[in-house]
Amino acid sequence: MKTLVEHMQLVVERWSAGEVVRWAFGRFGNDVAISSAFGAEGMVLIDMASRVRPDFRLFTVDTEFLFPETYNLMDQIEQRYGIKIEKVYPLFSPEAQERECGPALWSRDPDRCCQMRKVEPLRRKLGELRAWISSIRRDQTVMRAGAGKVEWDSKFGLIKINPLADWTSKQVWQYIHEHKVPYNPLHDRDYPSIGCTHCTRAVRPGEDPRAGRWSGFAKTECGLHLVEPAPIATS
Repeated sequence: MKTLVEHMQLVVERWSAGEVVRWAFGRFGNDVAISSAFGAEGMVLIDMASRVRPDFRLFTVDTEFLFPETYNLMDQIEQRYGIKIEKVYPLFSPEAQERECGPALWSRDPDRCCQMRKVEPLRRKLGELRAWISSIRRDQTVMRAGAGKVEWDSKFGLIKINPLADWTSKQVWQYIHEHKVPYNPLHDRDYPSIGCTHCTRAVRPGEDPRAGRWSGFAKTECGLHLVEPAPIATS
């Protein structure tokens, strides 16, 4: 698989997002799935995928701490696109986590909370697949700046595909408005990035778009996308 990544990286970088999605479905069939938390970028990718393959696989890590608006959006997605979202849950219920780690773990050790409620469930799900598709963009965080449209995910041991890697936020919202794609209404209330209720707040004027995530901590990533990209082939 690493050899495939090295062969494809330079080629895929020239492709549009739609072409990358089409290649992913054609190459991996039912062994590739879109992972989404249903942010604006995720909604673009879901709509784009529906135009390539109506029966595409879509999954989400349900931390059980999501906003009501996010759960409502999931229902809209299933109705509009005629698919069933594959929901993956943490091994610990919120109550069990509190018994194991004490109350409000996210306020004391958000990295551990994310590990339990996001990273571990994702690892289990990715064990079923040969490749996964994410909606990250390079300009979202420093950690994502080097993301390739196709890369080897050394953390989870499979191919990761990022069709929107070179998109801007403006392109994302232009697509949403042009295609009348549903989106989380929290975006209209100054929530550019939406995660769990306990660790997400509205962004104030002048703040970075991800300032509302894990506010008060030196943390901008939940850990799902902290992956070293495979080296780009030069020959």
